[in-house]
Amino acid sequence: MNNAFQGSTIIPSMRYRDAHAAIDWLCKAFGFEKQAVYEDDEGRVMHAQLTYGSGMVMLSDMKDDDFGRRLAHPDEIQGRETQVVSVTVKDCKAHYERAKAAGADIIDPYAEKEYGGAGYGCRDPEGHMWWFGSYDPWHTP
Repeated sequence: MNNAFQGSTIIPSMRYRDAHAAIDWLCKAFGFEKQAVYEDDEGRVMHAQLTYGSGMVMLSDMKDDDFGRRLAHPDEIQGRETQVVSVTVKDCKAHYERAKAAGADIIDPYAEKEYGGAGYGCRDPEGHMWWFGSYDPWHTP
């Protein structure tokens, strides 16, 4: 392994119409923790980092900039997505119940999987898709 890549990771980045509301909901419903939230002079989220265990997602408010013009919000494309954030959780059933209680739109109910572990799929209030499961591909024989 090339030492230049040790410690590298993949961090999904997402844009929301109301990033402050998304941050609060993601923390309440999914158990993310705010690591950093940077705002502009008008209080809009320029960049936020939310952690879950050793994982992270970054998000910001929607912007009409070069990067933003390359993205589509789920409500602009009939709720479709081109990627889904997958998160490994220790107690998938408890996580599912927490997300459901917070109002997550469950699109794939909690189920034990034939390949091991359990999982479920849902949408957050702005329609972004998420997958949570106990299957850990890093620690599977």
